[in-house]
Amino acid sequence: MTAATSQRIRGRPAHPNGPTFLTYTPDGAKLITAGSNNVIRVYTTGSDGEPTNIDDCQDNNTALAATNDFFIAGAEDGSVCVYSLETYLYDRMLTRSTLPIRDVALSPDGTWAAVASDELEIKIVDTRDMTNVLYIRDLPKPPKHLSFHPSGSYLAVSCTDGIIYVYSISTEEPSLNNKFDGLIRRLETDDERSSRAIWHPDGRAFAVPTATRDIQVVSRDDGEKQRAFSGGHMGDITALAWSPNGAMLATSASDRKIVIWDARVQKTIARYDYSGVINFVWHPHQNIFSFVTSEGELFIYPNFLSPENIKLLQQPLQPAPFIHDPLSETSGNGRKILTNGLKHRSDSRAQRRGTPDSLDDILGPESGDEDDFLEDDDGAGYLDDINGYGKRSNGHLEGWDNPNIKRRASYHAWQPQIHQPFQPGSTPWRGNRRYLCLNLTGFVWTVDQDTHNTVTVEFYDREFHRDFHFTDPYLYDKACLNEHGTLFSCPPSAGNPAMIFYRPHETWTSRADWRTQLPVGEDVDSISLSDSYVVVTTSTNYVRVFTLFGTPFRIYRQKSSPAVTCASWRDYVLTMGNGPVGGDGCTRLLYTIENVRRDQVCQSEDVVALTDKAQVKSVFFSDNGDPCIYDSSGTLLVLQHWRAPGQARWVPLLDTKTVERLAGGRKEETYWPVAVAQDKFHCIILKGGDQYPYFPKPLLSEFEFKIPCTTAITEDSSDISASEGSRLEESFVRSSLMLSLLEDLVSATNASHSQRTELSRREMEVDKVLLQLLNVECREGEERGMKALEIVGLMKDRNGKMLEAAGKVAGRYGRTVLQDKINELAERRLMGMDEEET
Repeated sequence: MTAATSQRIRGRPAHPNGPTFLTYTPDGAKLITAGSNNVIRVYTTGSDGEPTNIDDCQDNNTALAATNDFFIAGAEDGSVCVYSLETYLYDRMLTRSTLPIRDVALSPDGTWAAVASDELEIKIVDTRDMTNVLYIRDLPKPPKHLSFHPSGSYLAVSCTDGIIYVYSISTEEPSLNNKFDGLIRRLETDDERSSRAIWHPDGRAFAVPTATRDIQVVSRDDGEKQRAFSGGHMGDITALAWSPNGAMLATSASDRKIVIWDARVQKTIARYDYSGVINFVWHPHQNIFSFVTSEGELFIYPNFLSPENIKLLQQPLQPAPFIHDPLSETSGNGRKILTNGLKHRSDSRAQRRGTPDSLDDILGPESGDEDDFLEDDDGAGYLDDINGYGKRSNGHLEGWDNPNIKRRASYHAWQPQIHQPFQPGSTPWRGNRRYLCLNLTGFVWTVDQDTHNTVTVEFYDREFHRDFHFTDPYLYDKACLNEHGTLFSCPPSAGNPAMIFYRPHETWTSRADWRTQLPVGEDVDSISLSDSYVVVTTSTNYVRVFTLFGTPFRIYRQKSSPAVTCASWRDYVLTMGNGPVGGDGCTRLLYTIENVRRDQVCQSEDVVALTDKAQVKSVFFSDNGDPCIYDSSGTLLVLQHWRAPGQARWVPLLDTKTVERLAGGRKEETYWPVAVAQDKFHCIILKGGDQYPYFPKPLLSEFEFKIPCTTAITEDSSDISASEGSRLEESFVRSSLMLSLLEDLVSATNASHSQRTELSRREMEVDKVLLQLLNVECREGEERGMKALEIVGLMKDRNGKMLEAAGKVAGRYGRTVLQDKINELAERRLMGMDEEET
């Protein structure tokens, strides 16, 4: 535990006993305080003189917020007033409430002021036009604290019901983005204890004080708990604030302590003994810390941080303390950006040569009486070194020996957008948990325990498999699961190479699991597991194939690179990689399918059919062994005729944007693909803007296939026959596709009796759909006769029964001409004369 700092500063009597508030202007030039009297004080930073007093203000001020030009103050009488920092006078009334004001907050640009009172509403007032007001009226209890997101797009509301509400205010009407229950305690609006949610400066998370006297960091996007600051206080939290760069967190509590935390490691680095601290602020740019107490005293603490801690304050913007930071995690395909011929060189370069008539030679050196437009005052490195003429140096250019060349145009290195590698069925970290695998067999998930992970494998069918759980010191980040075993892989770490681990579910030996390490410098991009093989694609674009018990079987380098993902089924392996760049600046996704046992390539470097800017979200084989993909546009596609080289094509099975549950437009949901089995799409429904499934274990849903066919345009849009005809047309296309997939399977394998029986059934199903469609056309009238005859011609009808039934349908509706033509078609087929003319 860090020892308390012995140095103490004297307080300045600013206001009478009672709640006291303070804030800096964004530029740090002025510090403003307000309290229970009718005087607001404005202190100038760096000056020891008396503050400027503003006397014409309300009594019992309860909230304060400032810009560089003005500040606003809320009071117990319900008024919110604007005061000028140029004249130090009352400017105007911004808004008024019937109950006391509890908090005010200004958007980062100062154009909106959020006002919370004891009423069950929040006003968001335009500071330039007080008549332009947005309202939040769905609060069950009065709000206590308000905090604007650094972008100004969100507003966090800490309510007295113990719930934090986050509203999106980027639209005309504020909308609830998320709410977080169980984080803060229930406090009354006038309680000195804090439940404020403070946004981290990078905007990706906020921190709140909990009932256990800890500070919990929460992710904005998924609402998951991240790192926590624990054990720093023995009393309830009264105030908290991030340093301007997010590298430190300051907290105060009723235990008479101010604690400074290193945000990266969540450890205390300094302690200060001051009692009654209820509010404090960091100076925006300097090592100054100011706070006020419940006795109305103001403390301005210069040189607040010690020399060993000041370096934290001088760092650039730091990331929020996530358990697994999405910004720091790489997906395995990070490539160094190449520049167009401009390489870094350590040697000094020749200065740019001038010409006899150059502007510098004519005018001579700069007089230096003008300040530079840019100053690198934050050390961000955006200002290059200045040469002797007050100009930007040419250190970023190559030396030129040709004096006739005056300039060299600089070009930014263009980089194509590539498809990132991913593991099908896995999710990113959300808090300290993530799914490594999700399919119809079961699911694999892992929990980060700081020093190690714990992995759990659960099955849907527990009669055949037993769930298991183990401690994972290798930190596995990818997994595959099927009925025979579980496959894991881990990335390189601590000098250890990447590793593959396979664990079978059943074995007749004492030990059958195995591990193998990849060569040093090679990382795993994706893995897949079939009934016969283990497949691994790596960062060096190798495809490594192992038998189920660890014998290396194949190794080759795939042509399309960088590698993206892989999938396998029995002896077939599908790999995907980046190909040539298309007109939209994105690489084309290419796939290859081969039978590794026969060493035969079915499809070589064919294109994955995606729309512009679309990404593949998952790739897998169906239960019948047909490759399927699900893309970011919500479309499920299957690969038809993939066993015949050069004949494969991607056919849509379902467009999830057109499912009936979304037809009314009232539901907003997406779908996480799991499998294609039993002629259905199995998925997990994601609601509330979620992109990935999370815990507890989600339920599986299934959707019937529905190919997105066109709908015929009719004069009467309510025509029932037209609707029935469109439905039957889609059914015909879908059943024909399923028949084609089964025909390919039967012809390429030693088909069983049940498969051949299923093939005959599907052929009959196609003809039945056509017969129903013929019925609709005959009912519509004689003018539909040509289309009706065409439908009859599409029937396969091996024994003539369907053509006979078609003739009866035409006769029932009195379509005698059509009936005669159907009978003629039946006779030609019987005589073997129905081949198509060329």
